[in-house]
Amino acid sequence: MVAEVEIKPEVVEQYQRDGAVLIKGVFSPSWVNKVRDGIKKNLEKPSKYAERLVAKEGEGAYFDDYCNWSWIEEFCDYVFNSPAASLVASCLKSSEVSFYHEHVLNKEPGTSKRTPWHHDQAYYPIDGEKVCSLWMPVDHVPRQTCVQFVAGSHLWPSWFHPRKFESERNYEIKETKEGDDEKLEKRFVDIPVQEIEAGKWPLLQWECEPGDVIVFHMKTVHGAPGNTSVANHRRVLSTRWLGDDAVLATRPWEVSPPITGGLKPGQRAVCDTFPLVYTKPRIQAT
Repeated sequence: MVAEVEIKPEVVEQYQRDGAVLIKGVFSPSWVNKVRDGIKKNLEKPSKYAERLVAKEGEGAYFDDYCNWSWIEEFCDYVFNSPAASLVASCLKSSEVSFYHEHVLNKEPGTSKRTPWHHDQAYYPIDGEKVCSLWMPVDHVPRQTCVQFVAGSHLWPSWFHPRKFESERNYEIKETKEGDDEKLEKRFVDIPVQEIEAGKWPLLQWECEPGDVIVFHMKTVHGAPGNTSVANHRRVLSTRWLGDDAVLATRPWEVSPPITGGLKPGQRAVCDTFPLVYTKPRIQAT
C-alpha cells in the first residue's frame, strides 16, 4: 500500500514553475537502505540494457541500466509501498499515477564521463504534461557533482533530439514519410549546448543527502558532471512516473527503453507493464 506524504504547496508551485525541485528528507533510512540493496543487485546482475561508459581508459565508469523492477524486489517494494507515488501525484496535480520504469545510475569514483545535456521525454514513446522523474541518491552528493537543470525549460515550445550518452550524438531518425521531415524539424531541434554552458538560462543544482529526492519534469533539460571523488560512488535510483494525461506516442527513432506495454498510440499509459500505482483518495462528503 502506497505511503501518503504531505507536500507543501510552495514545493508544488516550484516544481510547476521551474520543472525541478529538491525535497529534503522524504525517504526514511529504511527506504534508502532498501534501494541501496536493490542497486547492489542490479550492479551485480546487469540487464541487456546496461551500459558502462568510460571517458578515458583507467578511469571510473558511468553505469546505467533500467527496467529491472520486476525481478529486483527492493525496487518493486519502493514503487508500490514507499511515499514515491503519493509525492508524484501531488507534484503533477494528478488524480492517478502509473509507473513507467526505473533507471539505475552509478558514477564510480574518478569518473570524468559526464551526462550530456538532454531532456528525457523525447526518448520515450510518451506524450502528456503530467510526467516526471524522481532522482533519489543513496550516497551523499556534493553540489558540484549533482545533476543540473535548466530552470523552466519544460515550458519551452521546442522538443530536443535525444542524444546517445556515449557519443553525445543525436539519435538516428528512421525512414519518414514524405512531408514528415518538415514536421520533425519544427518539433525536434538540437539541444542548445553552447547557450546553456554560456549561462543564457539559470541552472538549478543542489547538494543532496540520502533520503532527499529531486522531482523533475520529463521535458526539463538537464545534464550532470562526472564524479571527481576518489573514494565515493554517486549511486542514484531514478524512477519515471506518468499522470492521468500520459498516453502512448510514436517517435521517429528507436525509443529508449524499447517498451510500449502492448499499447497503441493515443491509449492511456496504464497496463501491466505500466501499472497503476496510486489513486488519490476521494474526500467523503459529510
